[in-house]
Amino acid sequence: MSTTIKPSSRDERFAEVFGAPLDQLLAAPKHTRHLREALELRAFLAVAEQHVARIRDRVHDRSAPDRPMDELSEDDLRMDAQWMEAALQARRGYLTVLDKVLRSEPPPEHQRTVTFSQPTITARAVPAEQEPVPRTKGR
Repeated sequence: MSTTIKPSSRDERFAEVFGAPLDQLLAAPKHTRHLREALELRAFLAVAEQHVARIRDRVHDRSAPDRPMDELSEDDLRMDAQWMEAALQARRGYLTVLDKVLRSEPPPEHQRTVTFSQPTITARAVPAEQEPVPRTKGR
């Protein structure tokens, strides 16, 4: 599964901040620099959260009540604890930066599109082939 479609804990916040569901944001043909960076951070967060869930599930499986006590290994559990610490630290880091990026984005109703108006020329030049109009007396 691609990291762009893995769920993360900030997907609802994305919809609030950018004014569209995540699948529509991902399907957009062009992204602003700000949205592109936020989506990259979100993908990193999704991977970190997936790792946290895997480690959690592995620890629960290893320590399930129906498992034989002889299968418990303190080395395995210690390693899982180290992996969990690293995964949670990565998740916290991504959350901190992503929340900062999402807070800096203006609400969708305050976002405006910038349009540049091109001035139009309304005067016309006299074609060079025409002979000048003779001047009348008094002018």
